[in-house]
Amino acid sequence: MEKIEMYHIEYEKPKVTLLQQSGLGVAEIAARTCYDSFENSENECVKNAMQNLDTDAINNIDDSDLLANLAWVHHHHSIIEHATLSFLVQGTSRGVLQEHARHRLQAISVRSTRYTMSSVINAFVASLESSDGFAFFLEKVLALNLFVVTDTKYLAIEIKAIYDKLQFQYERDGDFLKNAIAKSSLPFIEECKGDAQTLFEAFQMGKKKRNVGDGFKHVVSDNWKVDMVVTFNIRSLKNYFDLRDSGAAWFQIQWLAQAMKEVTPQKYLRLIDKNYRKK
Repeated sequence: MEKIEMYHIEYEKPKVTLLQQSGLGVAEIAARTCYDSFENSENECVKNAMQNLDTDAINNIDDSDLLANLAWVHHHHSIIEHATLSFLVQGTSRGVLQEHARHRLQAISVRSTRYTMSSVINAFVASLESSDGFAFFLEKVLALNLFVVTDTKYLAIEIKAIYDKLQFQYERDGDFLKNAIAKSSLPFIEECKGDAQTLFEAFQMGKKKRNVGDGFKHVVSDNWKVDMVVTFNIRSLKNYFDLRDSGAAWFQIQWLAQAMKEVTPQKYLRLIDKNYRKK
């Protein structure tokens, strides 16, 4: 993934992959249904849709004069809600996720913190067997590549805060180990007494404690990486690009919007982005 420096801190940009696109045909069929104007379409599959419905051909339409006219002349954007795109986003931040959630009309599925942070907890519990617990924890967490910031000096501060929070909780919770480690892996603690590395490896190879987040989700910051799948109809995508691919937007969500736009086929961008209108 691409790295870039902002405000004297190095960040990793997200990676975006287009997973699926619905095509423009359904949107044109919807528009033609409103106006009962199928015979005026330049696309034969739409012109004949009411007599001979060829869904494969409809879903492969690359252009529509009617949709362009409705979008740019009449600003009748509800029709293009019938076209959708799904993106896989890898390596954005929880801070971006909060911004993303303000866009109401989207389907979004996000990597769960509760079910995917067991390696961090394993590293902390194993660090209890090390003479320098934080140094051990820092090494293991850095290797997990969990943050959008990549500057190791900054990350040492971030990871120390996580370590201190877990240490605080460990000292006050008599059931910490039971809550942190899978029941079948608890015997490893006695078996690997004094050997943090072996204990960590045993935890990692053993059964993961899947739902740890109820007790430990508080350690996560906005810098924490998340992966997600998002689906927008292109009217909502237009709103997203208008607001987020803008100098007024937070730089991290600008990066995501730009990466999403890069993988969005031009046939959609011609309907929602004036810079692509005549391409």
